[in-house]
Amino acid sequence: MPSQLNPYLNFDGNAREAMEFYREALGGTLTISTFGEYGQAGTPVENNVMHAQLETPAGFVLMASDLPPGMEYNAGGSMSISLSGQDEAELRGYWDALSAGGMVTMPLEKQMWGDVFGMCVDRFGVAWMVNIGQGES
Repeated sequence: MPSQLNPYLNFDGNAREAMEFYREALGGTLTISTFGEYGQAGTPVENNVMHAQLETPAGFVLMASDLPPGMEYNAGGSMSISLSGQDEAELRGYWDALSAGGMVTMPLEKQMWGDVFGMCVDRFGVAWMVNIGQGES
């Protein structure tokens, strides 16, 4: 298996809800393991997500967890997740789902470089960029 680079999101107790939201928005198969399954049964974090992984039909892999006690949470941090391609219907569908209940920071519209591009922050505080290429691949 070749090396992979995957976004890994951290949440403050709502990783399961967020990952279920992303499964609805992006499709795919979601697997979730809790802290309780790995030695933390009977603790306040037993039902929190130790690791979640979403694998989509488009080949995206998104991972996440709830932060363990003692780690500081910073919603969204200083990163964005970028979705790009040329399938306008697919990418607009992702945009509609991800921006619902969140905040559009740049509307999804034609930009000076010729592509359709937009930015939003979803309802969990995660920043997304969507670029729909208009040129030849």
